[in-house]
Amino acid sequence: MTLTQLKYVIAVAETGSMNEAAKKLFIAQPSLSQSVKELENEIGIELFRRGNRGVILTSEGAEFLGYARQVAEQYELMEARYVEKKNVKKKFGVTMQHYTFAVNAFIEMVKQFGMDEYEFAVREAKTFEVIEDVKNFRSEIGILYVNDFNRKVLFKLFSESELEFHPLMDCGIYVYMWKGHPLAGRQEIAMEELEEYPCLSFEQGNYNSFYFAEEVLSTYGYKRLIKACDRATLLNLMVGLNAYTLCCGIICESLNGDDYCAVKLKSDERMTIGYLKRKGVALSALGQKYLEEIEKFRAMDDRELI
Repeated sequence: MTLTQLKYVIAVAETGSMNEAAKKLFIAQPSLSQSVKELENEIGIELFRRGNRGVILTSEGAEFLGYARQVAEQYELMEARYVEKKNVKKKFGVTMQHYTFAVNAFIEMVKQFGMDEYEFAVREAKTFEVIEDVKNFRSEIGILYVNDFNRKVLFKLFSESELEFHPLMDCGIYVYMWKGHPLAGRQEIAMEELEEYPCLSFEQGNYNSFYFAEEVLSTYGYKRLIKACDRATLLNLMVGLNAYTLCCGIICESLNGDDYCAVKLKSDERMTIGYLKRKGVALSALGQKYLEEIEKFRAMDDRELI
């Protein structure tokens, strides 16, 4: 296995075509195909499925591609710094479910490290995409929750993806709504009292399973349910329709404003928010600092909401 072969695999995956990749690499197409085939034979894995419409990554190929990109990027950094004598920015990325506090922690981390030497990426994504981003080295850290309902399914997926889940905080369940909602002044709310109001849920695309829902009680028989794709839309629906969603109860007025509140749900359900990382891969200094900022939000059920 050579670095050149890894670069070939990356180019083929990005173009979806042996011909286009060969043009991009300025080599003959038969030479490229032969080199990729030799690599597949060496590692005993079919990286691509060939067809009339081009080539498609296999599931094993997608995993291999994540490692190949990491090796190629590290080599480029070393080459730029020690051969070309360039000052290349270090990269750090995090992918998360839709948690404002996780965005706030990212902001604080960026403020402390600055952007002169670092290139940052933050992605709010669907549950499966959080897992895939960490698996494929697109992000160093993934933030999501597990509970008794989804734990077995998600942990199986974590194991298959060579990922580790580390708990950060254990939370009760809260009803998140705008302060003009008829139930906003309550100390606690029962599910039955919410029946006439629309429940909001983040849409999960092709992986729209109960186990991948970002909200607990995903199997509850809601009378009114609306799926949305982004945080801004959810907030608008809360105001326009007196809608609500279920969350961990940690809110950041500095980012979302002070028009919203979280009220304790009458339920024994719990959720554990934690982070994903690659097995056997140490966290960078930025990753460690990011988790330190996340830890500042750790609290028990009786906390004062932020």
